Amino acid sequence: MSRFAEALARLSATIESRKGADPAGSYTAQLMGQPDRAAKKLGEEAVEAVVAALSGDRAALAAESADLIYHWLVVLAAAGVSLDEVAAQLEAREGTSGLDEKAGRGSFPSA
Repeated sequence: MSRFAEALARLSATIESRKGADPAGSYTAQLMGQPDRAAKKLGEEAVEAVVAALSGDRAALAAESADLIYHWLVVLAAAGVSLDEVAAQLEAREGTSGLDEKAGRGSFPSA
């Protein structure tokens, strides 16, 4: 297992363990109790990662990516979506051209 996969698994387990925790003592529990706030934080972190990528600052991009992944995992946990469900979506796309996959999604806004 890669270092990233191991860190992701540990972080995911920590986030899951915060479900039902006292929000007064856990930022993660606060976010899971306010899914709209968690989603907004995810969006903010995505923008910050984009800004870091455009600036060419590798350290900032790594730091903002860590923030983005943390908030993504919190949003998934709050919504009850498992990493296995995300993996299934990724696996379903394996071997498919990104252009073909995107065209097959239907009427989602283009990015």
